[in-house]
Amino acid sequence: MRFGIFIPQGWRHDLLGIDPAEQWGLMRSLAEQADAGPWESLWVYDHFHTIPVPSDQATHEAWTLMSAFAASTSRIRLGQMCTCMSYRNPAYLAKVAATVDIISGGRTEMGIGGGWYEHEWKAYGYGFPRVGERLARLREGVEIMRQAWTTGTATLAGEHYQVDGAIVRPLPLQQTSRNGIPMWIAGGGEKVTLRIAAECADYTNFAGDPEGFDHKSALLREHCAEAGTDFDSIVRSANYITVVGETEAEVAKRIDALEARALPFLGEEKTKQFFAEYRTGKAIGVGTPQQLIERYRDLHARGLGYQIHYFPEAAYDRSGIELFEREVIPALS
Repeated sequence: MRFGIFIPQGWRHDLLGIDPAEQWGLMRSLAEQADAGPWESLWVYDHFHTIPVPSDQATHEAWTLMSAFAASTSRIRLGQMCTCMSYRNPAYLAKVAATVDIISGGRTEMGIGGGWYEHEWKAYGYGFPRVGERLARLREGVEIMRQAWTTGTATLAGEHYQVDGAIVRPLPLQQTSRNGIPMWIAGGGEKVTLRIAAECADYTNFAGDPEGFDHKSALLREHCAEAGTDFDSIVRSANYITVVGETEAEVAKRIDALEARALPFLGEEKTKQFFAEYRTGKAIGVGTPQQLIERYRDLHARGLGYQIHYFPEAAYDRSGIELFEREVIPALS
């Protein structure tokens, strides 16, 4: 089993009360700690507006952070879960990612998807096309990036993107996968997204609960058979909101602290809704170390190869991360 960790960037209201001038230093410190620890990768989200509601709280931009982390870490791999294809021209995005790969010494991952957050799409002037168009853009953009990273140029006369000899030099340092930079196709869309993943992905990222994971895996296998792709060559990953404590009582106290911090900003109703899944007993990443180990062993047996963990308290309390590093990762690695 392989492990990644999200660095808080504000999107989930996870930098509340921290002066914006101090936020980068905090994110850098967490990244440096992850770089020195057992994590294979660190991740950020590609979003512009906060959830569960848009607010005036900080949301730091993903690819700017990628470049900063590339320069301030030395070992850990760097990813986004996931970049929205339509937020940047794909030839330009290929150039950005190649530059980050150079800065990082060949540590970039490309997490890419069709995008979903309607409010920020419209606010930034991107419109909000139907899902079919968003996925068509994803497919065309992936082809442009693959060409750019493996040949140094890209040409495509697509329905949504047209590039004609776009030069992407220098090439990214990584030339080990079929895509140059490893490609993570994120999302579980059964007819289109998983087909794109079967054709192009080095990694997938979809449902992390046992039933959902089995269902999406079976569909991915079918698409791989149709595409002539080796199903076992694609690493399947999932994301988990993680709140871990030595005891169930400690877990409950951690959730109480999260709710108390968010309450002045979100209000009672939104706070209750936002943290509801943490308290249901169904959240895979919420529990004691032993509970998490048992759940992830089961998922590993089902084919889960990579976990990416988001610790909502990370900006304020690192003890949960340290407990996970100390007890969960060694038991599963």
